[in-house]
Amino acid sequence: MVANLIDDDPEEAYAYSRIALRLASRVAAVREAAGFAAYATQRYTEALAEFRAARRMTGSVELWPVMADCERGLGRPERAMAMAGEPEVQKLDKAGQVEMRMVAAGARRDMGQIDAAIVTLQGPELASNSVQPWTARLRYAYADALLTAGREAEAREWFAKAIEADKDGLTDASDRLAQLDGVDFVDALDEESAESGESAAVADAGTESAVADDVDGPESGVEPVEGDKD
Repeated sequence: MVANLIDDDPEEAYAYSRIALRLASRVAAVREAAGFAAYATQRYTEALAEFRAARRMTGSVELWPVMADCERGLGRPERAMAMAGEPEVQKLDKAGQVEMRMVAAGARRDMGQIDAAIVTLQGPELASNSVQPWTARLRYAYADALLTAGREAEAREWFAKAIEADKDGLTDASDRLAQLDGVDFVDALDEESAESGESAAVADAGTESAVADDVDGPESGVEPVEGDKD
């Protein structure tokens, strides 16, 4: 249930994770799921505690990047940066190392070190033409950092590259690129609702006019018959 709900209803997913913890707190998968549910609802202290518990149970380092991001969420970017330099990072697979790089870049940004954040994101994975599950997010993070640094032309290029890799719509790169191009999107449903409202208002106005005419009497200029005056 946590996995099913976490994207669409994270609060409900969190509620289910609390129940799971009461039933099976010694199961590593339960602690990990509870950690992600807490993380999705920005309960970073709880998330970090659950991730640490899961790591103790399994001995795995795969949660290291998200643990570092929890430190960022708690306002401790320096701690996240320290974790980026720990030996555990070398034990991560390629996806985990890229994730750790994005977390470290975010920590640099938190500390106001935007140029250092840009450098942190640079590497063979960013330059590669091969599309991996993390490619779109890495390119997006790089484009966003460039834009923050005022390098708009480069940011536009990398948002476009993020779109090329984002087949599942994981980012809003297309919207960001459109904003840079000065394109404003209008929600068709909202537009239809507005038009329907205007039509209804016109119809109501017509109805009120007709009712007013009925109340005021006919305007044909025909005088009532003499006998009808009484």
